[in-house]
Amino acid sequence: MYIRDIYKQKRLPISYEIFPPKGELKVEELRGMLDALAGTGPDFISVTCSAGGSGNGGNTAALTGIIEREYSIPAVAHVTCVNSTRADVDGMVSDIRSRGISNVFALRGDRLPGSETRDFRYGAELVRYLRETTDFCIGGGCYPEGHVECDDFEADIRHLREKQDAGAEFFLSQLFFDNTVFYRFIEKARAAGIKVPIDAGIMPIMGKSQITRMVFMCGASLPAPVIRMCYRYEHDPDSLLKAGMEYAARQITELAESGCASGIHIYTMNKPDVAKFEMGALRDAGFGV
Repeated sequence: MYIRDIYKQKRLPISYEIFPPKGELKVEELRGMLDALAGTGPDFISVTCSAGGSGNGGNTAALTGIIEREYSIPAVAHVTCVNSTRADVDGMVSDIRSRGISNVFALRGDRLPGSETRDFRYGAELVRYLRETTDFCIGGGCYPEGHVECDDFEADIRHLREKQDAGAEFFLSQLFFDNTVFYRFIEKARAAGIKVPIDAGIMPIMGKSQITRMVFMCGASLPAPVIRMCYRYEHDPDSLLKAGMEYAARQITELAESGCASGIHIYTMNKPDVAKFEMGALRDAGFGV
């Protein structure tokens, strides 16, 4: 199923992001995670290129294909381009197609240290190339607080419009911890003529080192309640995990109630308990499957 059709059928699609393992793909070691995630009833699952979201790990297409074939859940394969030639992208596309995958998530990706830009500079260029050469349903990334490398928020919105005009059919947002940030972003995006679905990306806080790393990588700001929570449970990781999942649940239910988000995209960090907790909160609030 194409992801675009899910938005036509459901008021608030709920999706997950997972990442493939490094090294050899050992399906049996992933079976428990996939069984548990599938049991919570997501509308689709996206699979990154690696744990860090960069590179083009050969496991991405393989894992995406398993989700589609064995679990009958629509799956989205991430494709990055900044370190790739057109021939590299064509090879990835061939692998993805061979596994019966219909949906891709087109990203610039992280530049490898010491590498030079090849045939693609920006995500919009990859979206356009895929639209011209494939029949995939193509998604793209968006950044409620602006891309970490872009100092001009208005320019960032223009870049997002370029992705839509190039052929992106839905957007999944970078993580954020303050819903007012997402509301302002949606207002700006819609005013700029961006009409495709935009999902709110939520990552529950699971530890101090995780939040520090994510904020540095993504440029997401920490509102005062999150800072106080991290300080309060600095030496109590179990309590911080519980508080972090509860905070994310409040974010998610508020977003669902607002009607502002086209869907909710949960960064699960490959932890089914996270997906189960957040999906349970949505169901308790009258949303989800």
